[in-house]
Amino acid sequence: MTARRATATFLRLALVVLCIAVAAPAAAVVTSGAAQAQEQQPRQHRFGLFDFLFGRRDRQEAPPPPARQRPAARSAPAGSAPAAPPPPQAVEKLENARPVLVVGDFMAGGLAEGLQDAFAQSPGVRVEVRANGSSGFVRDDFYDWPSQIGGVIEEVKPAVVVVMLGANDRQQLAVNGNRERVRSDAWTAEYTTRVGKLAAAIRQAHVPLLWVGMPSFKPSGMTADMLALNDIYRAAAEQAGGEFVDIWEGFVDDNGAFTSVGPDMNGQRVRLRGSDGINLTVAGKRKVAFYVERPLNKLLGNAVAPGIASLGPTTGPAAGIGMQQPAEIDRTAPISLADPALDGGAALLGAHDPAAEDRKLGTPVEKLVQEGLAPASKPGRADNFAIVPASAEAAAGKTEPTTSATAETTSTIETVSGK
Repeated sequence: MTARRATATFLRLALVVLCIAVAAPAAAVVTSGAAQAQEQQPRQHRFGLFDFLFGRRDRQEAPPPPARQRPAARSAPAGSAPAAPPPPQAVEKLENARPVLVVGDFMAGGLAEGLQDAFAQSPGVRVEVRANGSSGFVRDDFYDWPSQIGGVIEEVKPAVVVVMLGANDRQQLAVNGNRERVRSDAWTAEYTTRVGKLAAAIRQAHVPLLWVGMPSFKPSGMTADMLALNDIYRAAAEQAGGEFVDIWEGFVDDNGAFTSVGPDMNGQRVRLRGSDGINLTVAGKRKVAFYVERPLNKLLGNAVAPGIASLGPTTGPAAGIGMQQPAEIDRTAPISLADPALDGGAALLGAHDPAAEDRKLGTPVEKLVQEGLAPASKPGRADNFAIVPASAEAAAGKTEPTTSATAETTSTIETVSGK
């Protein structure tokens, strides 16, 4: 009986051990899973004294809304500047406002736009545009400016004529039935003749002439040709009594090369030329007009004033200014800054004055300045360097009898000289 009980107890213990061995891995898996779940859950905060005084800290505040990211500012392209202010509002022009006639090719059209902005606030100035974008001096079969300018002037009756022409003329020219290449001797001679005809036709109309030169261009060959053509335009304008307006320096860099970006009329760095390197931007057109404003202001007089309310008859300064040949000015002798006579005379130095010729030179200053005669030195004075024996001076009666010291000095000099 005892043996059976011992066996049963042993079996029970073995069964318990077996059950424990089987259940241990499962319990470990459950325990680890619970621990992981507990770690994932936020820890519970115990309510304490600080919570009672300052409020519970386990209440999480709502996160602030995400800050809105501003789009990155686009960097301005090289050579660009802040947007230009809008052009000034044009005022109403007077009935007898001075017409400024602008003729030429597409460059003249851009110049006219710049002049319209320049004189937008001037009631006494009106800009009239008669530009033909594809015209020039070479293709006179397309548009002949020397023969057409007379009718245009008769129609507009301008106070000033502004010419800007030649950007389309880099092409062959027919001379006596032959096609001459650009800037050959025959081409240059014929081209100069045609330019002179236009300037002469404007002069015959008795209207002041302003001829605006060509700027540099992006093609290097075109720039070289424009330099040569500007010399022809300058000579023709001055021959006709007009004025040549040189704008070349405003559209090149410090080395004299073409640049599409440069200072505008206010000194701000802006883009002056289009992407093709030929056409002008709005700022470029205004800059060309800036060069023309100054000579125009001289010709138009008070008509350019912004607040002018009325103008006199058109037979004013515009009828003759700029058409006269400049007077020949000879060299003028300088005015004496140190007047020797101190008479306050107003005549130029060297002027013919009969009274002055008859007047005797009396003072030592007059003799020295006008004739170069210095006064004679007196014996014993610092400027007297003559060595004359005392006996001779006494005999001539020019000086007082020499003293013993003077005689001693004289005898010493004679001894040294070997006499």
